[in-house]
Amino acid sequence: MNKSSNENMYNEKLIKPFSGWLMLLIILVIDLLLGAVIFVGFATDNVVLFGVMIGVTVVFTIIMLCGLSIVKPNEAMVCLLFGKYCGTVKTEGFFFINPFVSNFNPGRKIILNKDGVAVGVGPRKISLKAMTLDNGKQKVNDFNGNPIEIGVIVIWQIKDTARAVFNVENYNEYVSIQADATIRNIARQFPYDIPNGKDDELSLRGSSLEISQKLCDELQEKLLEAGIEIVDAKISHLAYSQEIAAAMLQRQQAQAIVDARTIIVEGAVGMVQLAIDKLSEDNIIELDDERKAQMVTNLLVVLCSNKDAQPTVNSGSLY
Repeated sequence: MNKSSNENMYNEKLIKPFSGWLMLLIILVIDLLLGAVIFVGFATDNVVLFGVMIGVTVVFTIIMLCGLSIVKPNEAMVCLLFGKYCGTVKTEGFFFINPFVSNFNPGRKIILNKDGVAVGVGPRKISLKAMTLDNGKQKVNDFNGNPIEIGVIVIWQIKDTARAVFNVENYNEYVSIQADATIRNIARQFPYDIPNGKDDELSLRGSSLEISQKLCDELQEKLLEAGIEIVDAKISHLAYSQEIAAAMLQRQQAQAIVDARTIIVEGAVGMVQLAIDKLSEDNIIELDDERKAQMVTNLLVVLCSNKDAQPTVNSGSLY
């Protein structure tokens, strides 16, 4: 990060505001004193004093009550005083803050009704709860250039409110855009699947834990300046794109058949070898090379066939 970026970087500054209950009591006491002055002005027929003190009491009460605020658990209030950042309140409770301080939250979501018409905006306070991002399926190319559909769910939460509010335009959109870019970048680095015999290589389908960790690390690096922590990121959907799905399914079926036949042949050869060695070891029958070849052929046909073998009775001699 260059020097200019560091100069424009905001860091969170926590403040502990005054108790709201105590300030509410002070406001009531001051109002009682002002009420006594108003009564004196009324009793002495001093119209000017009476009118001025009523105005002062009303204005004072309204301004002071505007400073009372409630902070719920897992919420934060970013305070601006005439455009200058003065701190963040993260402690839950009932507080009194400078009445001229304003809450700032650029990530407030627009509230829509059932017809899709905006009817309001979300709260000004910032939520510190863990939030879920699901941008749906994306069509990208894997390492081999195959078009695939991939979807990722990201769990994130705000850790530094000052960075989230002041260092990016809208932290919700920022997380969404960076997540899409990271997903595309990770998908291009790895193939959808790997051939048998290369278990040491990573793939999107077979290395979910490693891919998830790489997603978290890369996304966390991009969101560091926004004060956002990535809790978890996992692939929620992974499939070949529709235009090549049928061809890839045929390839997988062919590969499965080849793998199965390979295992069957290896097992059959071992069984034939065991049968020949056992017959020779126990001196059950003496087999020359031609009889061994005939026996091997018959056993391999029986063991490797995908259908039940039909026995054939030989009533004559082999020669």
